[in-house]
Amino acid sequence: MELRPNHQFDPYGPGADAYYTDEAADVVNNIDWDDPSSFFKAIGAGPGGSMPMPEMKSAPDVRREATARSAKIFNSYETLHEILQRHEATIRKRWIKKTRPQRLKILLNAWPNMPAMHRPDFEAFRKESEADRDRGTKYRDSFLCPFMNQEDLLNTKTLPLLLNARGRHPPSHFAAADIEAMHLGKVSKAIAPVFLNQYIMMLNGMTENTRDYGRLVGWHEHPDAFDWMTKRKQFLPGEGLLILEVQERLLNALVQCCLQLLHDIPESDLTSDLFPVLPEPPLKPESEVTGFESLSIMASEAPYRLPAELDLRLLESLLAARASAAEDHLWALREDPDYFSRTVLDAQEHRQEMLKDTMGRDHPVFSHGQRDVLWARVIGSVVLNAYIELELFSELSSQATKLAAMQEKYAGDISPSKDLPEEYLAALMRFRFYVDQAAKGPLGTLRHTAVASPPLRRLFVREPPLDHQSPKIKVISKPGAKMNDLEVQLIWLLRTLWEDDTTLFLAGMPLVVDETERLIQSEPRARELLSSQITRVVGDLSILSQCLNQLNLYHPWAMTFVAEAAERDEALKKEYAERTQSWGKIFAALHEKSISSRAVTLGQPTGGKFVYPVDKRRTRETVDALRRAEGNLDAFWVSIDHVIIAKAGDLRDSAVRNLLSQPRILQRTREWVEPEKPSPGVPAQQKAIESDPYTLYQPISKFYTAPSAKELDIQKPKTKLKTRGKARPPTPPTQAEVLSKPNPVDPQPSFPVDARALKVFRTIYFNPAATSTPGEVPWNDFLHAMTSVGFTVMKLYGSVWQFQPTRLDVERNIQFHEPHPRGKLPFTVARQYGRRLKRAYGWFGGMFVLAEK
Repeated sequence: MELRPNHQFDPYGPGADAYYTDEAADVVNNIDWDDPSSFFKAIGAGPGGSMPMPEMKSAPDVRREATARSAKIFNSYETLHEILQRHEATIRKRWIKKTRPQRLKILLNAWPNMPAMHRPDFEAFRKESEADRDRGTKYRDSFLCPFMNQEDLLNTKTLPLLLNARGRHPPSHFAAADIEAMHLGKVSKAIAPVFLNQYIMMLNGMTENTRDYGRLVGWHEHPDAFDWMTKRKQFLPGEGLLILEVQERLLNALVQCCLQLLHDIPESDLTSDLFPVLPEPPLKPESEVTGFESLSIMASEAPYRLPAELDLRLLESLLAARASAAEDHLWALREDPDYFSRTVLDAQEHRQEMLKDTMGRDHPVFSHGQRDVLWARVIGSVVLNAYIELELFSELSSQATKLAAMQEKYAGDISPSKDLPEEYLAALMRFRFYVDQAAKGPLGTLRHTAVASPPLRRLFVREPPLDHQSPKIKVISKPGAKMNDLEVQLIWLLRTLWEDDTTLFLAGMPLVVDETERLIQSEPRARELLSSQITRVVGDLSILSQCLNQLNLYHPWAMTFVAEAAERDEALKKEYAERTQSWGKIFAALHEKSISSRAVTLGQPTGGKFVYPVDKRRTRETVDALRRAEGNLDAFWVSIDHVIIAKAGDLRDSAVRNLLSQPRILQRTREWVEPEKPSPGVPAQQKAIESDPYTLYQPISKFYTAPSAKELDIQKPKTKLKTRGKARPPTPPTQAEVLSKPNPVDPQPSFPVDARALKVFRTIYFNPAATSTPGEVPWNDFLHAMTSVGFTVMKLYGSVWQFQPTRLDVERNIQFHEPHPRGKLPFTVARQYGRRLKRAYGWFGGMFVLAEK
């Protein structure tokens, strides 16, 4: 079989089948298919072309090189394996005790000219132009093996991880990961694999017979060889040689590191019977070191560990918690006037209208008579984002749950030697497509809000609008604005994300998001340059990136996903359009020109209409202020529901409709009544803790299926019941009261906690009748309180933390945002976290008691 269109993938990497298009038909007819160079010249390779001409090698030359490299690889692997079996614990101890200069000397002796910085390929990509790379990159080693760098390996933990992974598992386990590590070098054309047509190289699954590792197989030599190539179950010869090159050099370097660390033992004795084979020493999990798991640490350590496998349960957990957070956000917008006001004002602060133009002038919306235009845009975006985020993450969460169930269903049929079951593959491709579409949301939000965010606003200006009524705004870098190196690096990363162009396509969103998070975590000044809203966007991108990253780990099938997605693209687009019809209606209903002027007026956080003194002691004045703010908020949401019902319908089968129609309730403040005197023998503080007489309840929305307002105690009787001196009969409890009180059949547990945790829970479940003044909650104290009642903690990206219960009968995870830029939760935020914990787990303040010493 010969090289033909669609028979041979481009050696430069994914997406190469773009060359084989109808537009190239006239070129194809003139290609000499017996001469591979003719094909590459036809697609623009060579001098003056769009890409370098790959080196051509004959089958005997490739086979000779592969055989030689494979022999050296397994010689080094066997030596490393035997050394670690006997001395791994000693090597770890000695490495930790070395000073930084001593560790650096060992690394450079084993790997001369090792790049100094983390992800040197990323830095090289920024430095070199495409023309530079076409002429031959100066940074080949950086692109070829980016995880071999001083910054990462000088860490006391990294080299022991790498030694353990590469010395305890055969080289074939790392073949797919090693070619994936040089992805940026391949797609940017800094690395050009050699080309050999009609052959594949055997690397995947070659664990026992070392002579087969790197074996070259012609299409004519095995009936499945062509299928292995087209379905990416094995490797193109050029890719295989790159993998062998990296592994040969890496394993030799690791052996050299061991020899230096064990320099006092004669080399001939290292693997002899003088030293017995010992059990593998355990590696401490991150949670034992820091007290919590960290997604960024997991990402940074991934190149140095055994390649991870697809973890759909992790994705299910992340997406379910994020969908729950979206639900809580919409709930809080409807329930809490202070939360609503803060959210709207923060959204306004991130609007591009806040930027001055190139002449230093304000945007026209700030002129007299135009303020309502700005508020329509701000309020519409707040409501729209809340609705769409709930829809989006609920959909992804549902798909992830189904995928995890399918993975278990087909566990017995999934084998690297076979294709995935069609139902399962189709679900994976659907999920991948939806994640790609979902990422456009936060990427767009980043584009519109980052430049206007208060910490970065000084670096950008608007061009004056041609039409004062047009919502279109063009933002450019501010002429003369000076940036330090850190700001340049951060803006480059953010711009790569929000521009969503060739650079992001080549680097891949997971890599850029990882580098953004790493910069934020390693440089406190970078964190200060990001507002809390931008860190939330980065958090959402990290969850979506984790979804894509997990799919990329699913070897060997991951290498086929680009081609599979291309074949299913039209069908998936059609399905997505049908599935998201209700989302489009919500977009249309909440457009600035669609949203009613009444809703805009009611939702403006001006004139003190949402002042909410919830932290004050209950008096007639504070109760009246609370009720007034709640009434104003309820009126706003009634007007929004009117708009949605009128212009988008009842949103049947949507996540928003599912939330708004639930028989759950908003907390509202009762009218003021003089407090009763405490009963004899009952301390006043204890009575206050047990009940809050100032709370009543109402449905989250009056427009969907839910208990009626009368049932939920919204309406009060206007006339007093005349009892003619007789005792008034007890009033039967309302449905709201039944729903709000603990179920006596299923009592909630009591949590004995230490004084530090108790202070946290008393703040987040603040009762003004029991406590005089609520305070701030240090974030570390909140983490301590949550872990003390049995939660495990994982730090995600941006400001997101995920908490997983381990001692409750509820398996629901919950996500919270770390306060930014200060490390303390203001009372209003802490109180909101308490409300969310109550909805998720049924908690209330009286459940937490001081543990006996």
